[in-house]
Amino acid sequence: MHKIKNLFNIALFSIILFTFSGCGYNSLVGLDETVNQAWAQVENQYQRRADLIPNLVKTVQGYADFEKGVLVEVTELRSQVGQMKLSADDLEDEEKFKKFQEAQDKLSGALSRLLVVAENYPQLKANENFLQLQAQLEGTENRIAVERKKFNEAVQEYNTAIRKFPTLITAKIFGFKEKQYFKSAPGTDKVPDVNFDFDKKKDSK
Repeated sequence: MHKIKNLFNIALFSIILFTFSGCGYNSLVGLDETVNQAWAQVENQYQRRADLIPNLVKTVQGYADFEKGVLVEVTELRSQVGQMKLSADDLEDEEKFKKFQEAQDKLSGALSRLLVVAENYPQLKANENFLQLQAQLEGTENRIAVERKKFNEAVQEYNTAIRKFPTLITAKIFGFKEKQYFKSAPGTDKVPDVNFDFDKKKDSK
């Protein structure tokens, strides 16, 4: 009797294992983990950028006439994004993900404006520390773009899988939900318009 029970348990386990494999459960778990790994790389690059900002601001503050408004904006936005953390579960929350992206995109815009303003300061542009930070920052922005693209690709594969038959049934049973994409923010493809021609403005008055 005991042997029969063991055989029954083995058979039942085999059926369950076959069913999960056949319905795509293991595949969905793998795709979900790929998304999480891609997200971790995005976070790493955002953190790397955040770590560069204090030294950048400190270097620029050494130039007394540098536009303080730009520095204040960068510092405040860095503080804001530092308070926004997304867990793996939050990748399914459209509102949280949207707020996170908006905050990061605003910081990108502020940093871009800072670098554009810096073009008006020849001595700052010749500062070795500033040049190194600028190069690191630009490199990090490029890596952020690359990792965001990889993340979107992982999300696309995952979202496609949970909509296909028969894995869509498995996704509903086990709670696999659609994840959010990074979307291009309006105006991010445009260089900030900063006018340094103050003398002409005064002459026109």
